[in-house]
Amino acid sequence: MPRKILLPTIFIVLAYGFRASPDFKEIAAGVAIFLFGMLSLEQGFKAFTGGVLEKLLRKTTSSLWKSLGFGIVSTTIMQSSSLVSVITISFLSAGLITLTAGIGIIFGANIGTTTGAWLVAGFGLKVKISAYAMPMLVFGIILIFQKSKALSGIGYILAGLGFLFLGIHHMKVGFEAFKASIDLSQFAVTGYSGLFIFTGIGIFATVVMQSSHATLVLIITALAAQQISYENALALAIGANIGTTITAILGAMSANAQGKRLAGAHLIFNMTTGLIAIIFIYQLVEVVNNLSVYLGIRDDDYTLKLAVFHTVFNLIGILVMIPFINPLVKLLKRVLKEKKSVVDKPKYLTESAIDFPDTAAEAVLNETKHVYENALSIIVHGLGFKRSNVFSDENIEEIATSQKKITRLDIDSAYERSIKGIYSAIIQFISRASFSWEMEQSGELHHLRQANQYIVEAVKDVKHLQKNLMQYLLSNSDAMHEAYNKLRVQLAGILRELEEIRTSDPPDTDILSLDALQLVVEDSQNELNLWLTELILSGRITPEMGTSLMNDSAYARDVSNNLISAARTLFVATNRELTQAERSVSLDEKEIEQAAAE
Repeated sequence: MPRKILLPTIFIVLAYGFRASPDFKEIAAGVAIFLFGMLSLEQGFKAFTGGVLEKLLRKTTSSLWKSLGFGIVSTTIMQSSSLVSVITISFLSAGLITLTAGIGIIFGANIGTTTGAWLVAGFGLKVKISAYAMPMLVFGIILIFQKSKALSGIGYILAGLGFLFLGIHHMKVGFEAFKASIDLSQFAVTGYSGLFIFTGIGIFATVVMQSSHATLVLIITALAAQQISYENALALAIGANIGTTITAILGAMSANAQGKRLAGAHLIFNMTTGLIAIIFIYQLVEVVNNLSVYLGIRDDDYTLKLAVFHTVFNLIGILVMIPFINPLVKLLKRVLKEKKSVVDKPKYLTESAIDFPDTAAEAVLNETKHVYENALSIIVHGLGFKRSNVFSDENIEEIATSQKKITRLDIDSAYERSIKGIYSAIIQFISRASFSWEMEQSGELHHLRQANQYIVEAVKDVKHLQKNLMQYLLSNSDAMHEAYNKLRVQLAGILRELEEIRTSDPPDTDILSLDALQLVVEDSQNELNLWLTELILSGRITPEMGTSLMNDSAYARDVSNNLISAARTLFVATNRELTQAERSVSLDEKEIEQAAAE
């Protein structure tokens, strides 16, 4: 309901302002142009998020201080804490970075965003920046229409900067003309009452514009035109800092629990920082005055002093919050828990993850591992074992022969509950990831789609195998009982080998070693076939029994081969160039069969 009312209210207020004052129209147009410039900048930087930014993010978030540094530098370059927040939420939701690293980036972004105030106060208001805007717009628009993604991205960045400069110019001109007819400074409110009122206005303005950068520029230009008092400008800056959390909150709405936790951390940090600034406002003003003297800033240069204030209270917020990051992470994990469901649902396929190629690929990889994990449980229980039997150092053969009772698993129900929904979501997610198939990530998505198909086929093969398996394990035929026990023990051994590969840290296998494991499967199949022939010739089993055993041994082999094929994509070392090279020399199915026969 509030959303439905908000937009018409804004339109009514703007329409009234346009009619009442042409100068207000100039200011509003400046804000609109500035916001459009922000959108263009974000669009431009997104053109370079097909690997460069993501790889940099992975390498620079191994520690809290590196995460802070990344947040500061990236926000300073992109001049958009919103874009950094969205990217961070995407990476966190996809499982590429930890929550602690994400919080570090958000904290750093708060420092990085202060550079915008310095640029506007120190450069934008003292130079005729509209002169720079026009060439940037011309060159930017020309580049936008180029086919090259990189050139188009540069074009958006240039155009974005041009629109930013043009927006600042119009706001500056508007406020200077506005004071000739209306002096807004007469509405200044002093003391703590003014502090709270203007903090609220700053929050509201930032929520509406969804850009603290735009709010700060508006504050600085109004302050430069003496339309607001310095004291009230400080309060507005505090409000803008708190209001900027709306972007993270909106971005987290489509994210998983991790993304929501990061948005919560962002809100807590900015609220805490704002509260500190409000409580110690007069002490901070004194600190700013002393720093301004040290930096050579004139006593009446309130725009630069505002930039100093904005930087100081954000730095204080970080210094206060850093010791509490680990408790904050624990609190957020306790409060914002993963939702549990009877039917297993995707954990990583969030709307935020699909925005960038690397996060999309990583989300699908992690979700496929989720499917694999669920499939393992179904396969293990479908064979009549427990996970603790197979994935341990216990002797599987002894466990199999000593089992007195075997519980039959309803594989269809287990598949519906644990795999089908996630598998469908993965296929839909990959289809929606509209990245060029020439891109590296698209190749990954192709292999991951195949890996999911292999896993699903393995589960279906176990379903076919289970029917006779359960029948003959409980039959009076010792030979068939022994044969099916041997079959499931061999398959359990392959599962154990694959689990050791999966849980090794770092993965100590490659595609070629998986070929070796597949040769083991073929050797086991050949041995079983020879033994099967002996059983039939000796009369220990009937030809009908032999046919069933032969078919089921083929199912067992298919289960192993499908899981090994999935493992080639899921658990091989992540060096893509090496993996591609290994794929080119890995054995195909016919070559494996020939090698096993030799």
